Amino acid sequence: MHKVLILGGASAIAQATARLFASEGASLFLTDLREERLKMVADDLKVRGAAKVEYLAVDANDLERHEETLQAADAALGGLDAALIAYGTLPDQRACEQSWELTQREFSTNGLSLLSYLRLLGNYFETKRAGCIAAISSVAGDRGRQSNYTYGAAKGAVAIYLGGLRHHLYKSGVKVVTIKPGFVDTPMTAAYKKGLLWAKPEAVARSIYRAMRRGKGVIYVPWFWWFIMLIIRNLPDCIFNRTKL
Repeated sequence: MHKVLILGGASAIAQATARLFASEGASLFLTDLREERLKMVADDLKVRGAAKVEYLAVDANDLERHEETLQAADAALGGLDAALIAYGTLPDQRACEQSWELTQREFSTNGLSLLSYLRLLGNYFETKRAGCIAAISSVAGDRGRQSNYTYGAAKGAVAIYLGGLRHHLYKSGVKVVTIKPGFVDTPMTAAYKKGLLWAKPEAVARSIYRAMRRGKGVIYVPWFWWFIMLIIRNLPDCIFNRTKL
């Protein structure tokens, strides 16, 4: 994978993943809403060995610019081998319950905007009959829970879409990777108390990098979240509804 598009390239997980690609001399195209932050990340990646780093400041919710973004990445790198979608927000569930406008915005950011990009990327790589598409969903999408069901619903939609895209593109030789992190210690979760289940962005990035290189279908990161979510998914409602998850 020598030509990689990373959407949300200024996020902690994206930056850590990009560094791994940079270390092998890959060319990278980054997008994010924060142009100043993108420049800093790009400069860092060049020092770390990236053959080329280009970037574009764009709002993921500006769906009309998604095709333009993909075209810009393709032109800048002379084609793409892989793409990673690594942006998102963590909304306040109570605030979403009080505001439909906020619910819509958060669902768009964490769900609909990813589906828009995935549709375009699916068509792009299907034509090439090669490549890898990866996107960050979440363990929160495995079952609706009172603490974050707006976020979880968006991430669940992304996971289902990725599953369908993986099925569709299998015959074309295109790999589609669904990434389901648990708790990750990033600026987005700075207000949360950390514990044993929390992972660092660098550890999550290593799992993402390996999964993209190997073309794995679905990964939970860290790996133990597979067992945790297996239990949560299979709890009967009569028990689950009494929990505080």
